[in-house]
Amino acid sequence: MRFTTKTEYGLVCLIYMARHSELKFDPITIKELAAAERYSPAYTEKILQSLRAAKIVSSQHGNQGGYILSRSPSEINLKEVIEALEGDTFEIFCEPDIRKEITCTHFPLCNIKPVWQKTKELLDNFYSSVTLEMLAKNELPEVSHTTAK
Repeated sequence: MRFTTKTEYGLVCLIYMARHSELKFDPITIKELAAAERYSPAYTEKILQSLRAAKIVSSQHGNQGGYILSRSPSEINLKEVIEALEGDTFEIFCEPDIRKEITCTHFPLCNIKPVWQKTKELLDNFYSSVTLEMLAKNELPEVSHTTAK
């Protein structure tokens, strides 16, 4: 699993939009977002296009144009944002479409695959539980820790 600046910048832009959507309902321009967060306007536009394709934001054209959240920040979760910007949140090394490019001599006896599957499940569940509203209000859910015996 790896996240690029695309996801980090995208989340920062969405948090900005969530915080400002409470104050005003006007669309936010790329120019405003890029200036507020000190990002390249071209890169910001590319990120917002990906978020628009995933139906996380909507665009409005014209003099009063810009971007708005497509849904309430409480209805947008971290998992869908990551998947919109990076693809699957965690590719399991042993999945057939990934494994075809790798020679693994232990595949039939692999004891590690369940660890990767459980890691993906835990991360997906956690990311699904974190909403844009939580991030905007800095209210992350508690994470329960389990100890292996």
